[in-house]
Amino acid sequence: QDAEVLRTRDPQLLAQCDIVVDVGGEYDPKRHRYDHHQRSFSESMRSLRPDKPWTTKLSSAGLVYCHFGSQILAGLLGQPEDGPVVTALYDKLYENFVEEIDAIDNGIAQAEGEPRYAVTTTLSARVAHLNPRWNDPRPDPEVG
Repeated sequence: QDAEVLRTRDPQLLAQCDIVVDVGGEYDPKRHRYDHHQRSFSESMRSLRPDKPWTTKLSSAGLVYCHFGSQILAGLLGQPEDGPVVTALYDKLYENFVEEIDAIDNGIAQAEGEPRYAVTTTLSARVAHLNPRWNDPRPDPEVG
């Protein structure tokens, strides 16, 4: 609740952070590092939680959801983390919301072949519009 959010790719600043998400090139949940941008990264919900069926490669959002989703839902609902209500909601939220973010962030097409139209109003597309352009000579993530 009182966390300070810092947007940076500076390794020296990242080393001082308690939690690092989507940058830093490291996935290490013991140290709270949740980046999926390594060539060797191939984790899915099923590989990290074998009781779950989804094999879509996780994005950083999916990693955070995988590790903390049940705990957060349990706290919001006042229900046990391993109870049926939290389990059902966790699964539905992943299947109907987070998995799409994972797939889009990892460049996984929704269908084979040439798409007939572009979907530009997804949550991922809206977030992408806030990021600086990849070839901007002076990118400033605070200017959108």
